[in-house]
Amino acid sequence: MGLFSRLKTGFGMVRRSSHALRVHPKLLIFPLVGGLSGIAFLVTLFGSLYVTDSFFQEPGVVVYGALFVAYLVETFIASFFTAALVAATRTVFEGEEPSIRRALAVAWQRKLPLIIWSLIAAIIGVFIRMIESEGNLVAQIIAGVFAVAWSVMTYFVVPVIVFRNPSLRGMLSESASTFKDTWGESLGAMDTIDMFSFLLALLGLVLGVLTFVVPAGMGAIQLPATVLIGGTAFIFGLLIGKALSGVAKTALDVYATESTAPEFFDDMDFSGVSGDKPPSTGGFGNRFGGSGGGSQI
Repeated sequence: MGLFSRLKTGFGMVRRSSHALRVHPKLLIFPLVGGLSGIAFLVTLFGSLYVTDSFFQEPGVVVYGALFVAYLVETFIASFFTAALVAATRTVFEGEEPSIRRALAVAWQRKLPLIIWSLIAAIIGVFIRMIESEGNLVAQIIAGVFAVAWSVMTYFVVPVIVFRNPSLRGMLSESASTFKDTWGESLGAMDTIDMFSFLLALLGLVLGVLTFVVPAGMGAIQLPATVLIGGTAFIFGLLIGKALSGVAKTALDVYATESTAPEFFDDMDFSGVSGDKPPSTGGFGNRFGGSGGGSQI
């Protein structure tokens, strides 16, 4: 699949995902709460490091330890609310109204594999950062290639955890397999959603700059107004991107595993998806911790 076809597919995924969000706006609650929780945690953690001057130390035990904690907690928060989002999205694809309480309950049922996934991601994140800290071009290239490969391999980890409750090895292998089955659509969705999120975030920054530069005589409220308007628009862009990504991932996972186009995507051309996995025979409830739903980890 060429670049143009990939972007065209990506725009199609974004358009249909946006439609799902417009019809069911409560899906936005999950990335919103997750994002705010993550920001609050990072401010607390790195604020503490700043106060104790540890933030300015050369990379060492304290700095890498803080990075590990940051990666671990941030990944768990993001994964937990993404799990709730994909669970709620799957409810939408089943033609039902999503329930915030039920989606959060599904995510909580998967807390153990989500914690294990967060530990793995934190270790890999610190490892990549250690390579980058070598400060030479070769190390930067190696770290960049490894980071991209890791992102691709783990793109579907959360849907895999939510819908299939796999073993530790299966968590990564099934995610990589799903990406392989949907590589054109997945790359298209990733590229387009990232582009869309970037443009919205950039718009937020532009609004903030205009708020600061254009008005005259606002006095002491000019800077707070700039931060409020620009920051709100910036966060809104990231929020929409997270929500679109969750909906698109769920749609691709459903098609890759069941060879069925979900609601809102039934007119989508999924011809690039190999669909070599057999359709799931379990009901919606079985996927979310019904009989035989215990974790294998």
